[in-house]
Amino acid sequence: MLNEHVKKLLAESMWDIATCGDNEPNVVPVAFKDITEDGKLVVGDVFLETTLNNLKASGGRIAISVYDGKSLEGYQIKGAAEYVTEGAVVDTFKAMVEEMFHGAATAKGALIITPEKVIVTTPGENNKKVL
Repeated sequence: MLNEHVKKLLAESMWDIATCGDNEPNVVPVAFKDITEDGKLVVGDVFLETTLNNLKASGGRIAISVYDGKSLEGYQIKGAAEYVTEGAVVDTFKAMVEEMFHGAATAKGALIITPEKVIVTTPGENNKKVL
C-alpha cells in the first residue's frame, strides 16, 4: 500500500496526525515516528492525551498528513490505530525520548497504525488520486 515515494516522504518529513472525538477535531505534529517493515506506521506517545481520547471515541480512526514544503509532494494516509504500552516498539521510543529530553519526559506507549487508504495531496493531475 505504501509505495517507495510515500515511504521516502514518511521517513524524511514530520507527520501531522488527525483524530476526531466528541465532534471536535484535533491535529498534532509528531516527531517520534517510524515505518515498520510490514508497512505499518508507529508513533511514540509522549503528549498524545487528546489524540488517545479521540481514538477511543472514534474506534481507532486516524488520518496522517505528510508533505514536502518545497516540492509540495504530499499524501494523506487513513487507517486504524491500535495503542500499545509494552513491547519492542515502545522500548525503542522510550529510549529515543529519554535521550532527547535528558530524562525529563518518556514515551508512555505507541500507536501502531494500519494504513487503509493513501490519497495524493500533491497539486496537479494526480491530486486526490487513491494509490
